[in-house]
Amino acid sequence: MTRGKIQTAIRLIYPPRCIGCGALVEEEFGLCAACWRETPFIGGLVCDSCGVPLIGPDLGQPEHCDDCLAAPPPWGQGRAALIYRDNARRLVLRLKHADRPDLARAAGGWMARCAAPLLRPGMIVVPVPLHPRRLLMRRYNQAALLAREVARRLGLDCCPDLLIRPRLRGSLDGLSQDARHQRMQGAIGAHPRRRHLLAGRPVLLVDDVMTSGATFHAATRACAGAAAGDVNVLALARVAKRD
Repeated sequence: MTRGKIQTAIRLIYPPRCIGCGALVEEEFGLCAACWRETPFIGGLVCDSCGVPLIGPDLGQPEHCDDCLAAPPPWGQGRAALIYRDNARRLVLRLKHADRPDLARAAGGWMARCAAPLLRPGMIVVPVPLHPRRLLMRRYNQAALLAREVARRLGLDCCPDLLIRPRLRGSLDGLSQDARHQRMQGAIGAHPRRRHLLAGRPVLLVDDVMTSGATFHAATRACAGAAAGDVNVLALARVAKRD
């Protein structure tokens, strides 16, 4: 039996299903029409630094949100594929806590499509790290899964353990923006045996969610401490204020 016939037989036995609700869909690792409508993809004008949606037409020139104008982040540019609410929030939580690493395939594709402005020659994709205790509990780092998929789709190098998180600082949930940044100070560093890969090289930092940006701040500082080149950031979902 040829490979094509084998794949056809598999699709007949195991037809593609929506990654959101399980309904039948046309393609593997896709969303049905109903789930697609409930998934807030980011498009149009966004802040060039953090990726949050902005009001107004996209004229092809960099614009920035009020927060980034008041306190510019240490990285260069940032983007996110989704707004962290509705079905996007459910997908992130399933990837993160419900043992659904398969979701990274679709999510990484969405992220790769919005990453074009961030790309640089010779760029390396680096995930935000988990503390070893949390990695043991979850069995995988969702940011590393996303980073691998983004790198695969964009044809970039990826180093999943280039950054480390030697200290467990506790959850950031419920903390103010200032408290988040304070807790993350010094929480992330470059792996002693990998840091040479950062020297002079542009970096694309990847994580599942950007809230205050405190984790990306800490990771960017770790890259800068290892003499990396330009650092840009990419998140699957971005927390945004509602109108």
